[in-house]
Amino acid sequence: MTPTGNPKAVERFHPRVEAQLPVKVLLAGRTVAVQARDVSMAGLFLQAHAADSLQELTLAIPLPGDREIVTTCAIRRREVDGVALEFGELDWDDFLALARFLHPRLP
Repeated sequence: MTPTGNPKAVERFHPRVEAQLPVKVLLAGRTVAVQARDVSMAGLFLQAHAADSLQELTLAIPLPGDREIVTTCAIRRREVDGVALEFGELDWDDFLALARFLHPRLP
């Protein structure tokens, strides 16, 4: 028997938390301020549109009361209201800062 249902209903390994988090997209020669709708240990959903030619974005994510994470993210999905991004490699300090931000917001 094969499972049926909505493919978007698949349980994620890293749960998302809602976070109207300000994020800076670092582009050649300029910085664009946008918002992340939600974030997880694996990535975030950016309420902005990237050029169709771009496959990745570099972000600066200032975590409230903590450090600013700078990482390159792969664009995994494009939707009407923004793009889903997957974090590239995070160093240990950035990983722990992200965990500190997410932990109290998890269900």
